Amino acid sequence: MLHNVNQKNFDALVLQHDQPVVVDVWADWCGPCKMLAPNFAAAAKTLEGQARFVKLDADKNQKLMKKYRVMSLPTVLIFQDGQEVARQSGVMQASTIVKQVNAFITTPAEEPSGVARPWWKFW
Repeated sequence: MLHNVNQKNFDALVLQHDQPVVVDVWADWCGPCKMLAPNFAAAAKTLEGQARFVKLDADKNQKLMKKYRVMSLPTVLIFQDGQEVARQSGVMQASTIVKQVNAFITTPAEEPSGVARPWWKFW
């Protein structure tokens, strides 16, 4: 599910979220932004439950554009633990977005091979 964020709810929905947050910075007049939109939505569907995907209208949120130094559209920002950890500008495929976000999705560590497991972990 895609959420819309703005200057008022950005901290709560992006910076304070416990999973990676992917922000699509776009504008209504931007042709490449319209080309990215279905790919961004497809990536959001693929990673549903593992990362939050949000859209940020650049024209209506100039303070955030200045704060994060967004100079071109579309730009995709990835935040983790309240910090920007990656960004890319331009149109990209859904698979590219998924690959970039997967680098920040934490998965439980696997047990090392050869280590005896307690009997209850076999069930």
